[in-house]
Amino acid sequence: MIDSLQGVNIFKAQILAILGSVLFFIFILAQIRSKRIKEEYSLLWLLFSALFIILSIWRDGLSIISSVVGIAYPPAALFLLLIMAELVILIQFSVLISRLSERNKTLVQEISLVKLELEKVKKDLEDLKK
Repeated sequence: MIDSLQGVNIFKAQILAILGSVLFFIFILAQIRSKRIKEEYSLLWLLFSALFIILSIWRDGLSIISSVVGIAYPPAALFLLLIMAELVILIQFSVLISRLSERNKTLVQEISLVKLELEKVKKDLEDLKK
């Protein structure tokens, strides 16, 4: 294992990971500021990007997490965290879409009732004019 790491600059990889994580965090903040993402939906993105900043800075953290979970290869634990983050965010979006779909259905029904009432009022006005 150590032989395969010869010539690999761990610090360079760590700096790239930190830089990438910080840039992602800043990107999410910029999306919030420009109102492209609402604050309430961005909390998970901010949480997971902060987690990746922490793991980028604290190199032993990934090893500790992988040993606690029982994963022999620490980068595999990172992929597990990434997949879990994506799943949580996808579930949040699914709940949001379901809620919006239900609200849409309710609004369409209310608009239909208002249209029917308006047609009834128009008909009553026409009958009164005659």
